[in-house]
Amino acid sequence: MTPDPAALRERFPRVAISHEWLTLPGGSEKVVLQLLELFPDADIYTSVYDPKTCPPAIRRARVHPSFLNRVPGAKRFYPRLLPLMNTAFESFDLDGYDLVLSSNHACAKNVITAPGTLHVCYCHTPMRYAWDPGFFAGERLGRAERALLPFLLSRLRRQDLIAAARPDVFVANSRHVAARIRKYYRRDAQVVHPPVDVARFLGTPRADAGYYLFLGRLVPYKRADIALRACARLDRPLKVVGGGRGEGGLAALAGRRTEFLGRVDDASVGGVLAGARALLFPGEEDFGIVPVEAQAAGVPVIAYRRSGARDSVVDGETGVLYEEPGVDGLCAAIERFEGLRFDQDRLRRHASAFAPERFREQMTALLLDAGR
Repeated sequence: MTPDPAALRERFPRVAISHEWLTLPGGSEKVVLQLLELFPDADIYTSVYDPKTCPPAIRRARVHPSFLNRVPGAKRFYPRLLPLMNTAFESFDLDGYDLVLSSNHACAKNVITAPGTLHVCYCHTPMRYAWDPGFFAGERLGRAERALLPFLLSRLRRQDLIAAARPDVFVANSRHVAARIRKYYRRDAQVVHPPVDVARFLGTPRADAGYYLFLGRLVPYKRADIALRACARLDRPLKVVGGGRGEGGLAALAGRRTEFLGRVDDASVGGVLAGARALLFPGEEDFGIVPVEAQAAGVPVIAYRRSGARDSVVDGETGVLYEEPGVDGLCAAIERFEGLRFDQDRLRRHASAFAPERFREQMTALLLDAGR
């Protein structure tokens, strides 16, 4: 039986949503939009808020930014305020709410709620800055920053571990994240995959043009470098879509058949996806929206198995999953992929299971159960 959203709003008449920051739209902001679909009258609490970058549904909501919003340049340089964000979220007065939903990948779960308030944390990942030893490996940091980093990370880990006891219920966006929650926080988590707007890709005509595709931000942990090196070694055509702080160092890794397209607007992404032979997804991602979008466009995915992609890619049916994280592993996966055949209708049906409606149904059932 489909859960009743009206029963959910009757059970929780006053709701607050805590979210890291509202500056640049991304996958976590899509979760906030779906939570607003469930609770249109919810208040939103966030560290830094830039309404110019936000969709209408968020601008219509009552958004309460923290004191950090008044810091000059906060809307551009908010990651540098991370050491103050625990204090920012603890400063919010959340008395009087029946339900607090935190959309968390850093400090949003750190809010302090009243004894009678149910706090459900939708965790995109435990804080990567604090818990992933290799997160800063490819970042350009000065000597002073490198020297101070161990002390800052130690402090962040202590704060994060203390705050992990505050939610009543953890919800993970993938089995990979649920395992990390168990490892770092010693908490169990139910899995509800994030909402993906698959509808805009399901009708995209498939037109395989023979190239492989890397699509995403060009930052170190996404591992575009592995895709570039693998395609250069195998002499395969590769298109790279995206921009970011790691962009400058990637050109030297490109093979003769590599093309950098830069940032592509939303209206053009479907066409670029539809022309790909396969999407390459070599990073260790928490879930990964792009692989689902690719499958919705009928495009198979070649992904590193030890990541959230194993929740969305069916090995041998909707793509290829590989074990070895480096260039050798991806090269072997590409060669294996080229010996297989894939049914685009099967790919599109599989991707449809990640639609926003499914997210709302699962979250409604979970919240009604937790609120008993």
